[in-house]
Amino acid sequence: VQLQASGGGLVRAGGSLRLSCAASGSIFSIKVMGWYRQAPGKQRELVAAINGGGSTNYADSVKGRFTISRDNAKNLMYLQMNSLKTEDTAVYYCAAVASIWYWGQGTLVTVSS
Repeated sequence: VQLQASGGGLVRAGGSLRLSCAASGSIFSIKVMGWYRQAPGKQRELVAAINGGGSTNYADSVKGRFTISRDNAKNLMYLQMNSLKTEDTAVYYCAAVASIWYWGQGTLVTVSS
């Protein structure tokens, strides 16, 4: 499985961004996909996850502001991020779980005040 994340950038606080993650390879084996982030000096943390049935899970810090979704026909996963805060600044990684974990390269999200 190969994952390619895109969509990061610089945005002002209160703004929105949409991240995309394109999956290729043995995608039929994927059970769960998700977004993680890592801020400078902090550990990587789960932002949101979605399983094959469409059930979702969010970190408390992003509930009500971020929405994760999948387009299975296009092998894409999205993270719609609204009402962004400066503390959302991080490198965001897409991940997929099959028999092992797969990681995409990160995409940097910078939220300015």
